Amino acid sequence: MTQHAHQPVFLTGDEFSIPTFSLLSPEGELYSEADAPRLEKDHALRIYHAMLATRILDERMLAAQRQGRLSFYMQCTGEEAAVVGATAALDDADMIMAQYREQGALMYRGFSIDEFMNQLFGNELDYGKGRQMPIHYGSRKLHYMTISSPLATQIPQAAGYAYGQKMAGDGHCTLTFFGEGAASEGDFHAALNMASVHQVPVIFFCRNNGYAISTPAVEQFAADGIAPRAFGYHMHVIRVDGNDILAVYEATRQAREIAVERNQPVLIEAMTYRLAAHSSSDDPSGYRSKNEEEAWRAKDPLLRMQKWLLAKGWWSEDEEASEQESLRREVLDTMKRAEKRSPPPLDSLISDVYADVTPALQQQFDQLKQHIRRYPEAYPRGAKSLDLSVSTDADSQGGE
Repeated sequence: MTQHAHQPVFLTGDEFSIPTFSLLSPEGELYSEADAPRLEKDHALRIYHAMLATRILDERMLAAQRQGRLSFYMQCTGEEAAVVGATAALDDADMIMAQYREQGALMYRGFSIDEFMNQLFGNELDYGKGRQMPIHYGSRKLHYMTISSPLATQIPQAAGYAYGQKMAGDGHCTLTFFGEGAASEGDFHAALNMASVHQVPVIFFCRNNGYAISTPAVEQFAADGIAPRAFGYHMHVIRVDGNDILAVYEATRQAREIAVERNQPVLIEAMTYRLAAHSSSDDPSGYRSKNEEEAWRAKDPLLRMQKWLLAKGWWSEDEEASEQESLRREVLDTMKRAEKRSPPPLDSLISDVYADVTPALQQQFDQLKQHIRRYPEAYPRGAKSLDLSVSTDADSQGGE
C-alpha cells in the first residue's frame, strides 16, 4: 500500500536492524535460548569430515605451492562452516555455482582427493583438460558448475539457471557463493533484480569475510553489510554467524524451503573471516594485524564443531588424531600420483572447441606444435604430449 507524506521524509536505512542468527557459542555450546537443528549423527559426521578434509587439503597444497610443485592455490581456511554448512542443507542434486574458495562443497558431495589433484595439476585425467588455473573445479555429476575466474559472473548465471529449474518444476534450486567484494560488481545487482522479478528458486550466499583481497569492508561500502540490499529487491534475507555450522545449516535449510516451495529468492549473508591469505600470491600482513587474526582464530569453525561433537559423544580425541593422520597420508600419496601423470594430449586444446576444427584454428595449432618442437626445453609438458624426449619436473619428483 502506498503511503503519503506531506512533509519531506528522508530515510537512510538505519531504521532497519538485521540480527545475526547464531546457535553455537565459540566454545561449541548451544545457546540456552537456541534450538538445535534436526541433524543425525551420520549427517553431522559427514559435515565434519568434509570440513576437516578441506582444511588438511588446503594446508598440504599451499605447502606444495611453496615448494614450486603447484603454480597457484587458494585456501578455504576459516570459512569451512559457511561453505560446507550451506551445502549440507541442500539436496545433493541442487546446483552450486561457486566463486573460487568453495572446495568444501565438492568435498562434502564426494569429490575424491584424486579428482582434486587431477585438476590442480592439470593432468590427463583433469575434467577441464588442463585448460584452467588450479582450484577452478567443476563436476557435472555433483551438480557443481565449473568455476570461472572473472569475479561475480556466476551470480546472474545462477539466477538464469534457477529460472530454468522453475520451468522444469523438478523441485530443485541453485545456490551461488560469492564474497562481499563481489557484491560490489554490477552483476550482483542485476542478478538479484532478475531473481526477484521472475521469482526463481535461487539462494544468494555471501561469504562476508571482511576483506576484498586487501580492501577492508569499511572501505567497500557505507551501509550495514550486504544483507540490507535485499530490501531493495523485495527479497527474503537472513544474516548468520558464518563460523557457526549449526546456524549456517539451519538458515540455508529454511532458505531452501522458501526457494523451492515458494519459488522465491533468498539472500544469506554469512559473517566469517578468511584466516589464510587471499591466495598464494597474497601477504595479509600488509593490511591486517596479527591481533585481529588471533581474535578470529578463537572462533575457528572447525574447532567449534569439534567441541560440539565431543560434547555429544559423537566424536573422540582418538578418532580426531586418527582421521587427521589418515587424511594427511591420503592427500600426500594422491598428490605424488597426480603430479606424475601425463598432461592432456595437446590436440585437446582444439578438439572440442567447434564441432569441426576451423582452418584458422588448425593453422594456429600447427604453428604451436612447430614452436614446441623448436623449443622443447621451454615447454616440457607440451613436448611430452608430442612424444618428444624431454623429461618433466614431475617425472623426477620424489617425496615431499
